[in-house]
Amino acid sequence: MSTMIVAALLLVSAMSVAWAARMRTGSSGWIDTIWSAAVGLAGLVAALGAEGDGRRWLIAGLLVLWSSRLALHIGARTRGAADDPRYAELERQWGGAFRSRLFLFLQIQAAVGLVLTFALHLAASASGRFPGPIDVLAALVVLAGIAGEALADAQLRRFRASAPAGSVCDVGLWGWSRHPNYFFEWLVWCGFALFALAGIADQPIQILAFAAPAMMWALLVHVSGIPPLEAHMAKSRPVAWRAHAARVSAFVPRPPRRAPSRSAVHPEESP
Repeated sequence: MSTMIVAALLLVSAMSVAWAARMRTGSSGWIDTIWSAAVGLAGLVAALGAEGDGRRWLIAGLLVLWSSRLALHIGARTRGAADDPRYAELERQWGGAFRSRLFLFLQIQAAVGLVLTFALHLAASASGRFPGPIDVLAALVVLAGIAGEALADAQLRRFRASAPAGSVCDVGLWGWSRHPNYFFEWLVWCGFALFALAGIADQPIQILAFAAPAMMWALLVHVSGIPPLEAHMAKSRPVAWRAHAARVSAFVPRPPRRAPSRSAVHPEESP
């Protein structure tokens, strides 16, 4: 329990720093950068603080890979970029209460991070023999999620470098999902939760690790991910966005309903 208290304090402190960074720079991208790094650090504390064998070290290594890649990517993208449209809309809606409400909002993000770190702690505490088939499967799912998200980010970066302003990308993974980075982020947490199945017959509480992917699905698909981003896209480029949305899956990648149009436009996506 002391491990989770330390993780909680790390997350609360980090998101307080994220709030100060947003207030000072006016750039909300630093919020996601700091959150990614903070969940990685708190997750390390939670995983390595578990009673276990090599499984906790494998989880810790995968977590460092996920956290460092995502934090570095968002940080590099944030430098010199316009404010995230989702946070810009919150600032417009909240008006003079933006400072205080953003602080509380970011502490909710700290609570989300705590759910994720608790799932990592449960997964690292699994008592089954290590390494086992479940460990291999879980590691492959996590790696597939990290690789898929990195590929989606690279495809979007290349598209933005040469595409006309205001155009919508449907190349590569973006032609199969309107938000492939969100999908692969969710897949990462499915993989971490799978580790918890090792020895679950002896520790039924391990099933609670699946709260992490369940929560990420709900947030990304129904709350803070897709809905505000797609509302921004529908407002800023309604005709092109409607055509794109009509043929491309919102979340789970699948073949487009028909051949993508070369005139389609790409969303200002963030992880």
